[in-house]
Amino acid sequence: LITPTVIKLAKKFKIIDDPRKNKHVKVIHKYPVPRLGGLSTFFAILCTSLIFLPLDKHLVGILVGMTLITFVGILDDKYNLNPYLRLLLGFLAALAPIMAGIGISFISNPQGGIIDLPWILSDMFGLFWIVFIMNMLNMGAKGIDGQLPGVVVISAITIATMSLRFSADITQWPVITLAAILAGSFLGFLPWNFYPQKIMPGYGGSTQAGFLLAILAILSTTKVGILMVVLGIPLIDTGYVVVRRVLSGKSPVWGDKEHLHHRLLAIGWGKRKVAIFYWAITAFLGYIALNLNTTSKLYTMVGITIILGGLILWLTYRQKQ
Repeated sequence: LITPTVIKLAKKFKIIDDPRKNKHVKVIHKYPVPRLGGLSTFFAILCTSLIFLPLDKHLVGILVGMTLITFVGILDDKYNLNPYLRLLLGFLAALAPIMAGIGISFISNPQGGIIDLPWILSDMFGLFWIVFIMNMLNMGAKGIDGQLPGVVVISAITIATMSLRFSADITQWPVITLAAILAGSFLGFLPWNFYPQKIMPGYGGSTQAGFLLAILAILSTTKVGILMVVLGIPLIDTGYVVVRRVLSGKSPVWGDKEHLHHRLLAIGWGKRKVAIFYWAITAFLGYIALNLNTTSKLYTMVGITIILGGLILWLTYRQKQ
């Protein structure tokens, strides 16, 4: 409901990504597309959260951080901010939920049991985890029409489903509700972003999603490993791209056309097919993640890394032929 108004605002204030003017190598669309999609998902999440969730310190911290992320996203959509400035502001936004008491208080030992963390490590792990997922999703899960919303919806539903298993614990109900809100917001945005896209999610939309997914993983009994399995494609793809950029003497944060979705387009896949491929793999990994124990998650992540890494290397070799 909100998105048509946001599209009009983007056009009015000329917040448009025009490939004739934006000559960046990563640009693959052929016609002007409004940015500002993060504003749509922000209002959807904000309004629904205020209706269905208790306004406690956790929610206040989450909404403050998300508001800052959205503001940065609007500025980036208009002015194309320096990636290092965006990263710094991302840390600032992630501090809000940490200060509200959301942190990684323990980690599971693959050999069994748990390892409790002192508060300083709990907060530091939580801070870097949130920023990490924000940037991994921004770099590896958007770029193709409809790619990001589908991945976010499936990931949020996976977390909600997992949290339902602990529904006897009353503290899990806000997690289930927030995960459902995130899924619903991006599902509503999906028809506007699917090929041919009428609006882009932008930096604000992708980092909002990463911000909330990272927090939900912490709040849902600290199931960080499950989210890493579900987001296997963007995490591994972005990790590969960052390593390749660093080894080539380039900045790890400046975009290029070397992501997996670019390579799939290069072998002749259409945008719809690439987006659905991402959704299908994410859904498959989500199903697997819900049926793993701690040790299995570790082996699964190693296996996913090898398989997807092999696919990326094969596509890279094929592209050079």
